[in-house]
Amino acid sequence: MLLTISGLPGSGTTTVSRILSEKHGLEMISAGEVFRSLANEYGMTLAEFGELAESDDSIDLKIDERQKEIANTRDNVILEGRLAGHMANKALKIWIKASVDVRVGRIVARESGSFEYKLSETIEREASESVRYKTIYDIDIRDLSIYDLVIDSEKWDQYGIADIISCAIDNNSYF
Repeated sequence: MLLTISGLPGSGTTTVSRILSEKHGLEMISAGEVFRSLANEYGMTLAEFGELAESDDSIDLKIDERQKEIANTRDNVILEGRLAGHMANKALKIWIKASVDVRVGRIVARESGSFEYKLSETIEREASESVRYKTIYDIDIRDLSIYDLVIDSEKWDQYGIADIISCAIDNNSYF
């Protein structure tokens, strides 16, 4: 079984991936956690590290190559990250969405800080990532046509979303 779970910052991908990992006994590989960890190692904010990644393609390429390798060599894994669906050929591909205001509210609750600052940081980060994805991979992150399932996390909580995905897992011919 291979799942990819993607979405913009604050949409709930990491939380849902953790729930599904526990429920189905799957290993979880999170690109966002790797990115945040690298930013911390470099002593940079996410926005600063995003700027660095704009000029140094090797950062994105390292994260994405690892996901491709995992997708092609291992089973029973959840790949969580914005480009995870693009990194795996044969997988159940899921996108979790939410409005920017809802997502920023979640980011503020998780990381603290002012809503206005986090909104500005999030918009800047997403613009940076969008440019990098288009430049490096010719991927338009707004094009959701590759996904098997798109779920609005404003309509269901993390457990409801995990239940929807579990239903898809149970009824999917990939597995």
